[in-house]
Amino acid sequence: MDSAALLDLLGNENRRRILRLLARKPCYVTEISEYLGVSPKAVIDHLRKLEEAGLVESTVDDGRRKYFSIARNLRLEVNVSPYDFGTKSAYSASSNLDITSWRYVSLKTDRPEDLSEADIADKDLTELAADLECLERLENELSMAQRWVQGRLTETLDQISAHFEGLDGRFYADLLRGLATGPATPTELSRRVEAPPDVVADALEGLAAHGVVEQDGDRWQLA
Repeated sequence: MDSAALLDLLGNENRRRILRLLARKPCYVTEISEYLGVSPKAVIDHLRKLEEAGLVESTVDDGRRKYFSIARNLRLEVNVSPYDFGTKSAYSASSNLDITSWRYVSLKTDRPEDLSEADIADKDLTELAADLECLERLENELSMAQRWVQGRLTETLDQISAHFEGLDGRFYADLLRGLATGPATPTELSRRVEAPPDVVADALEGLAAHGVVEQDGDRWQLA
């Protein structure tokens, strides 16, 4: 899909809220309608546009009810500067991509530490052109690296979810993801994962029984 059209599509707040909800779990139209506080008819119209854009997909359950989920990983980049405005959308890069061989991804700028600001300001056009080339390549490699990370992140969360067969695997994956940023109380985690504190507390006890998390006072952390 054209990135400009994608930007227009995501300009609607309710469509962004739908995607945020579906990133938590697949949902039926009635669930989305209650979450947004809008009519099912309006939700269906939003879902149709998102489905046409390839952002969501629908599946029919055993009871012949249709539910919706995120279709795929997609990254949208927007660049605004005095010299450029543009958008770029792309799917996640393959996990087999070898980013260790990239020249610029280590963020080495080849800038001597002993150069003064005056020396930098006195660079001639040839040196500035060379800097520009290096930075353009760095920008491209960083964009690809972000796509690679996004793909690996989703794969890892999927693998975590798969360990909780018969349970809400996405919820447990989100819980561990919340703890990956640092220790937290059940109340703090409940805000991160948008779940009731008592549900979070029960899930933490279950994870602790498997040696995945541990409690330190009133806070929990990855073991």
